[in-house]
Amino acid sequence: MPDRRGPYRNVRFLLELDGIAKAGFSHCRLPENRTDVVEYREGTDPPTVRKLAGLNRYGRLVLRSGVTDDSVELFEWRRAVEQGQVDEARRVAAIVLLDREGNAGARWELEHTWPVAYQAPRLDARGEDVAIETLELACEGFKRVE
Repeated sequence: MPDRRGPYRNVRFLLELDGIAKAGFSHCRLPENRTDVVEYREGTDPPTVRKLAGLNRYGRLVLRSGVTDDSVELFEWRRAVEQGQVDEARRVAAIVLLDREGNAGARWELEHTWPVAYQAPRLDARGEDVAIETLELACEGFKRVE
């Protein structure tokens, strides 16, 4: 019998904002998490550079989805930032990976998240592709919860 607790598939996930599921996305790139390395040497040290921990940096969360009537709320969230309401726009966001039955599995929580970019879909009347919009979110930290 195969292991039912094996690796999650990367095709089923959702976004939560302040604990409420907001939308399903066709693409999600979680942010990179890194710590800068500061090279340091005092005058009396041997001729080898010390490596000290610098600032922690977090990349952007990139989300892509097909345009629906439900995506208007996310666009309005971006508009609040454009109007200078960044502090009011900050949210706790989570990306939740779903198992085969649709139950919540692995979870990443992002702190002080706000939308920094929105890209409208490219429209072409000659094709039958889905209209895809992109939302990029900045965060000030994230953690793997489960």
